[in-house]
Amino acid sequence: MIGKGRMFLNRALLGLVLLVLNASALAEFDRTQIVRLATTTSTENSGLLDELLPRFEAASGYRVHVIAVGTGKALRMGRDGDVDLVLVHAPAAEQRFVDRGFGEQRLPVMFNDFVLVGPHTDPAGLAQAADAADAMARISASRTVFVSRGDDSGTYKKERSLWKQADVIPEGAWYREAGQGMGKVLQMADEMDAYTLTDRGTWLAYRDKSRLKVTFEGDEGLFNPYSIIEVNAVRYPELNHRGAQALIAWIRGTEGQEAIAAYRKSGEQLFTPSAGILAKR
Repeated sequence: MIGKGRMFLNRALLGLVLLVLNASALAEFDRTQIVRLATTTSTENSGLLDELLPRFEAASGYRVHVIAVGTGKALRMGRDGDVDLVLVHAPAAEQRFVDRGFGEQRLPVMFNDFVLVGPHTDPAGLAQAADAADAMARISASRTVFVSRGDDSGTYKKERSLWKQADVIPEGAWYREAGQGMGKVLQMADEMDAYTLTDRGTWLAYRDKSRLKVTFEGDEGLFNPYSIIEVNAVRYPELNHRGAQALIAWIRGTEGQEAIAAYRKSGEQLFTPSAGILAKR
């Protein structure tokens, strides 16, 4: 009886060891198959990632974990080695990220533009604005409510640069900083019958649910390019660099660029691919 008891115990211990080893192996497999992407909320709010990433995952076998935050926070996550790559839209901040050794290189993926949206009555008269800076100055002069992202995102960085060009320090009851993503800010602006600055992709995704309208667009200063950057492999060798490189190659390759070009809301194209693949064909 004692011998059988020991045999049972040994088998149980062996089973437990195998279970632990298998779980460890599975965890390691899962870790190497997961790509962590920090990106601006506009790529998620617009629905673009829901269109692109399942195709990449089916083609590559990787799974992408998306962290949708403002561009500033996405770059900080890259700086801290918390993600494998970033997809963002603030060129000056991106270049600093690379120059300081946190990222490999900025690679263009796509672009669209920013637009100012607001009440149908356009109380600040943005339709008559000479340029984007003049449009911002008109909002300030009219004291019509403006809802700002206020979150260090690429959109917020663009907004701040436009206020600077307009020689305006935005403050007072008319200026509301939300600290929220683009979709939430559009909802807030709609509820307040206010102006806000948004990327066109998110606007087109939310337009049918909003009472607002585009009140100013088309200025060269509203150009909005998106780049993808792998986090530095030398600084953070433990990251999933193969997975990051696979996603970069796919999204800048023919299949990814064609998917970006084909993605539409209400018949309108949200983003224009910019990796150069389509132009060469």
